[in-house]
Amino acid sequence: MFRFILLSLLIGFGHISYACDFENISFDKNFPGGRFTSCEQLAPSKFLLNLTPENTPINDSPWYAFKVNSIKQQTIEIVLKVVDGNHRYPPKKSLDGKAWLLEEYNVAGDHLSFSLSVGKTPVWVSAQEILSGKDYYNWGAELALKPNVVHDVIGWSVQNRPLYKVEYQGVGNEWLVVLGRLHPPEVTGALALLPFAEAVLADTPLAIKFRKRFNILVLPNLNPDGVFMGNWRHNANGFDLNRDWKTFSQNEVATVHKYLQQIVKQGENIAMGVDFHSTHKDIFYTMPKDYDVKNPMLVTKWLDALDQQYPDFSVIQQPGNNPDKGVSKQYFSDVYKAPAITYEMGDKTERGFIKELANSAANQLMKTMLASPKL
Repeated sequence: MFRFILLSLLIGFGHISYACDFENISFDKNFPGGRFTSCEQLAPSKFLLNLTPENTPINDSPWYAFKVNSIKQQTIEIVLKVVDGNHRYPPKKSLDGKAWLLEEYNVAGDHLSFSLSVGKTPVWVSAQEILSGKDYYNWGAELALKPNVVHDVIGWSVQNRPLYKVEYQGVGNEWLVVLGRLHPPEVTGALALLPFAEAVLADTPLAIKFRKRFNILVLPNLNPDGVFMGNWRHNANGFDLNRDWKTFSQNEVATVHKYLQQIVKQGENIAMGVDFHSTHKDIFYTMPKDYDVKNPMLVTKWLDALDQQYPDFSVIQQPGNNPDKGVSKQYFSDVYKAPAITYEMGDKTERGFIKELANSAANQLMKTMLASPKL
């Protein structure tokens, strides 16, 4: 019974209650990903919510998510104020926490304001779509209905939330590794990872052929504590997990490193690493073309071919070598001599296109890897 209650809390069924109540308006963050720091009433129909990061210094990615309800139907003005940062995400509204629409808003310095029609039925407001631990769990469990696909825990976060893998292991000894959600607010990267993973695990002739040679490891939510708490950037220890791939000081990264080391000790090879993120524009951070990795032209061939599929969209490749920074693509390249990229989707990129591009990227990567020399 205790284990069931614990897992329910960890994957997002439970949450510590917190609400900000006024005479006829309530602001609630009592759900996974819910976040604001404090609130106050500025006028009868005007409310200020303060947004404070988990610690500083920090990337300017102020996350917020809350539900609003009123005892009567009315229009209110909400002002979001950032402490130690700048606004990055425009407000989105939902009536069910699943379908989201962008709200009109104004920004003046550290204040972002918008009007919202509210009533007895709660209205959700969030910086980006909410993709919780429970959502990831359900997604992985559904994929595990496929033959040879395993959905299981490989370790635990700082606050003892499970780190789930979705894994396919066949007869080959080469691995495609896919990472996601190292930075909690970077939801567009997550929206790309899901269809990407679905494509390589699909029942298409290409994917079936791919899996006859390559194994697949998907780790979709590597910062479950930060996602649950609505953190701007860091894990529960206030650490940027995509700066820890050299020291392995945090449970989440150390767990992945240990798992991959076990794969290699069994005589297998890491063939490719893809880490999904979000930033202000669509861009693919790569290693330099002449970097000492196996199949050094694999990434260039993949992304060049993907670029040719989209005459009206530029697949931007930005190479870089940062050996002391502790980012995942450097880790894959230095430790396993494997090609790797950071796959970044723009914060405002159209969601349908994110899905389409991810599907195309996965299919093209499979073609490119199948054409590469065996390790």
